[in-house]
Amino acid sequence: RRKRQTGFDHLRGKIAHLSSSFEVDNTSQAVPGYFVQDELSAAPSIIGPVPERFGLLDNSSEYWTNFTSKVGELNRHASPHTAYKVVFLGRHGEGFHNVAEAYYGTEAWDDYWSLLNGNGTIEWGPDAKLTELGIAQAEAVHKRWSSELHLGGGVPVPTRLYSSPLSRAAKTMQISFEGITGEEPLIMERLRETIGLHTCDKRSTRTVIHRSFPKFKIERGFTENDELWKADWREPVEERNARVKLAMDEIFTKPGTCIVAHGGVIEAVLAVSKHRPYGVPTGGKVIEHVVHKLVLIGILVSFSQGVIPLLIKATYSRT
Repeated sequence: RRKRQTGFDHLRGKIAHLSSSFEVDNTSQAVPGYFVQDELSAAPSIIGPVPERFGLLDNSSEYWTNFTSKVGELNRHASPHTAYKVVFLGRHGEGFHNVAEAYYGTEAWDDYWSLLNGNGTIEWGPDAKLTELGIAQAEAVHKRWSSELHLGGGVPVPTRLYSSPLSRAAKTMQISFEGITGEEPLIMERLRETIGLHTCDKRSTRTVIHRSFPKFKIERGFTENDELWKADWREPVEERNARVKLAMDEIFTKPGTCIVAHGGVIEAVLAVSKHRPYGVPTGGKVIEHVVHKLVLIGILVSFSQGVIPLLIKATYSRT
């Protein structure tokens, strides 16, 4: 069976240099009531990965205009060090590792197959790629963005894009926003999937990533080789959540954003924001709003491929 080690020492040292000089201490909680994904009875299997209006409950003719106006009003009446921002969370499309896990079952995948690079028919490691279905799922997200730009007054387009360094997430980001915005996505190490053991979660070199996604920016301090992944250690959930929170603390200080990452990262965002779990399918998206010492408003997801909207109220203190 897989070997689990405790301790986060090797990660702490290696990701410390990635931290921004602008540090914030954020607290966050979700604020429901704007998106169908917020509702306790919401069923991801029924809602789907990219629903109309990204799940916005307002179905009037000017739904995005109304939503943007409400967010503006919230900010005008917000207390100091508090802000509301829209954040779209997206999970990558189907990867070859997803196919393998579905075929072998999660237990066999975790205990044996995830430790290999492939099975002789398909390869999923290192750095699993999107399948044809995964590419089609990302194209469906792009189609939804394209539609919502011209409906309801126009969806608020993210002004900051952030991606995991893993190929499946970066490719999903690339396809999803092609022609939607001229913003260059920033690749952040801390947005990667749970680290260790699974070969699909070992990233490519910086050189390969830059060659594959030449229009993407790569954060300062990003190493050439993957110095975080280990074949005999799997990052514990609580340590993954702490890592993702560091990324969120930095990202949430920026204007409206979109993050394309992984189910584990989305789980972590939900956990640190004390939001109930929500299963997002691959290629799905979530919209969220954030304020600085964060109070989240809305819903985030743990999905296979999709997009989910979340409104977050974040409050922050600068350190």
